[in-house]
Amino acid sequence: MINLSMLALAAAVFFDSGRTGVASIEQSYQLLAPLMNRELASTLFGFTLLLAGLSSSIVGTMAGQVVMQGFVGFTIPIWLRRLLTMLPAIAVIMLGLPEQQVLVASQVVLSFGIPFALVPLIQFTARRGVMGNLVSRRWVTLLGCVVAGVIILLNGYVLAFELL
Repeated sequence: MINLSMLALAAAVFFDSGRTGVASIEQSYQLLAPLMNRELASTLFGFTLLLAGLSSSIVGTMAGQVVMQGFVGFTIPIWLRRLLTMLPAIAVIMLGLPEQQVLVASQVVLSFGIPFALVPLIQFTARRGVMGNLVSRRWVTLLGCVVAGVIILLNGYVLAFELL
């Protein structure tokens, strides 16, 4: 919801003012500030970026915890789990890396992880022994396989033609 709100706000403000070539976070703030109250833009933009980052970190940490504890049976102390999930962001800040390139690279890396979660999810939800009465219908499983296949093909394309 936070990311959707940020996109909706940016789309409304930029489209109404005819600025459709915004390509970076820095540009979006610089263009947003004169179109709104500068102080409001700064506060709103910073707050939504903070919330987006926190929500992503929380979801990633919780998903990792569920997988590790529920499926693998491996647990680590919560303070260590939080530290490990925050280390990449801290490293980016401390090294002063260009945020736009890091953001794009992180999304590419995350997209390669999707099949590793999606394929087992499709398999688990299709098994009556695991899901009981809540087992996925055949068409849902088929649709999930098609979506997973498209994602895997797109990742293959990125790997073959964009990264090499």
